[in-house]
Amino acid sequence: MKPSSIKTRITLLITLLVVALFSLMLLFAFSMSNSVVQRTARQQLADTVRANAAFVSLGDDGKLATAEGFAFSRGGVTCLVYSKAEALLAGQLPVGFSGAVPFENGTVRTVEAAGGDWYLLDLWVAHGWEDGVWLRGLMEVPDTAAAARNLLLAAAVALPLFVLVGALGCYFILRRSLRGLDTVNAAAASIGEGKDLSVRIGPVPGGRELTKLAENFDALLERLQRSFEAERRFTADASHELRTPVAVIKSACEYAEAFDETDEERRETLGMIRRQADKMTALIGQLLALTRLDQGTEPLRAVPLDLGQLARKTLEEQGCDPARLRLALAEGVTVKGDEALLGRLIANLADNAFKYGLPGGTVTVEVRAENGEGLLTVADEGPGIPADQQEKIWRRFYQVDAARGDEQQGVGLGLSLVQRIAQLHGGRMTLESAEGVPSAFTLHLPLA
Repeated sequence: MKPSSIKTRITLLITLLVVALFSLMLLFAFSMSNSVVQRTARQQLADTVRANAAFVSLGDDGKLATAEGFAFSRGGVTCLVYSKAEALLAGQLPVGFSGAVPFENGTVRTVEAAGGDWYLLDLWVAHGWEDGVWLRGLMEVPDTAAAARNLLLAAAVALPLFVLVGALGCYFILRRSLRGLDTVNAAAASIGEGKDLSVRIGPVPGGRELTKLAENFDALLERLQRSFEAERRFTADASHELRTPVAVIKSACEYAEAFDETDEERRETLGMIRRQADKMTALIGQLLALTRLDQGTEPLRAVPLDLGQLARKTLEEQGCDPARLRLALAEGVTVKGDEALLGRLIANLADNAFKYGLPGGTVTVEVRAENGEGLLTVADEGPGIPADQQEKIWRRFYQVDAARGDEQQGVGLGLSLVQRIAQLHGGRMTLESAEGVPSAFTLHLPLA
């Protein structure tokens, strides 16, 4: 069974809520209508009788006199005038009411009669100290059952129309408000069908919540795209670059199996296999490091570091030949960074300088502060890098001198890793070199 849309469900729930509220209001109206109608009738009786009392009096000769504003019947109220002896002087009893009801001044009462219940109010209108007349007002008690029936009939007519208009209005509002959700769903379906993680939703209509949902969705797609691209790049790079050392190892093993080798040849074959295995190990390690940095799975543990001390410590741990090192490490050049990552950067730069520099030449490592930056420069005495290749050296697996033998070549990932580590620290790498001119790689980091 296909689930209903959220717009339909919300509309249905709101409609049910409206019906429930309408029913509660109807019950409240029923409960209040009886008392309200009765209170209104009693108030109308009292107002009419008191208004008439101002227009009735006895003359000096004892005769009844009514002014022009006196009304014997008004708004369902019947007024009668009685003498002090309770004899009817003016007015006509309404049908169904018996006149045998004692007089009681100023109190609205309910009396029973043959034709039904009545509200009754008597007022004594005095004339002098001894004489006066009784003014009696009568009003039939309203039929609240009829009022309730009328109210119920009106509700039966109004409720369906009210619910229909409310449901349509609610659905229309929800449809306009949730247009952004349709955009998100369409983008998700498009990505699922086409497997294109580069699609982005962008701004959507419908309010802050849907905009935030779209932004979070785009951020998730961004992370997924980076992860998939890093995985694809790792797979492609590994399969491409491991092919050569694996082929060399396989050829060496096949040769060793096919021919009787001398001890010297066997040692040479084993040395070749070991060197290729070391190269594969270095390649896999560098690829994994780059993949972790690309995916953000290797967290950056930034702490204040003395760049000079870190360089000295790293070079000592690398086992660099002190006779070929020239150090100019200023003290107090403090940057904020991850010690392990920056140590790997320094090690890669030093390894490149020794590997591709002049054989037996000197490698200079300098640390200094300049223009608000901590600078670390690693310079060799090598043949330099042509200008047209200086932008390419930061690419993965790119090597300037492809003619070098396997003994000296690296895996072509060191400078890519160096560049990525510098970027993660908010820094950058620069190169000063030219063909025939030694190379100097410089790390620029903000001072802490």
